[in-house]
Amino acid sequence: MGSVVIGLFALRRAPHPSSVRGFTLLELMIVIAILGITLGAVAFNALPDARQSLHSEAQRIALLLQLARDEAIVRNRPVAFEAEADRYRFLVREDNAWNVITQDALLRERLFKNAPLALSINPPLAASDGRLRIVFGREPVDKPFVLTLAAGDVSVAVRADGIGHFVAD
Repeated sequence: MGSVVIGLFALRRAPHPSSVRGFTLLELMIVIAILGITLGAVAFNALPDARQSLHSEAQRIALLLQLARDEAIVRNRPVAFEAEADRYRFLVREDNAWNVITQDALLRERLFKNAPLALSINPPLAASDGRLRIVFGREPVDKPFVLTLAAGDVSVAVRADGIGHFVAD
């Protein structure tokens, strides 16, 4: 008899161990190892390295320089990009003075994500106080330049061709 009746409850014998299916310890360890390798690869690719982060910053600046150039033409006033080691901002020339643009969400002052950065421009341009300043006039043609952003041994260049194209290399 396969079962014993005790009162109203029937108890059955446990099935034979060979008929129980499950995962072995080795199978579980292999799955965990595969998951660990996959998660490690995802985490490694998800965290940008210094070059990727600096290139992203340079692309943002290239787009903002394009916008500043267009603003200078539309406003019919000079607009400037001014940068220090830890931040950059945009200025507009009003009444013979440079005023920081504060009412524009895109051209607002920002901190560099990889601060402090070493900035250089070729050909050299600088404000009277030694800050790096690129001025966009009302004309659609400017002088070409290369703005270089460097953090440690990594550097990225923003190239301007003088007719409104800005590219981060």
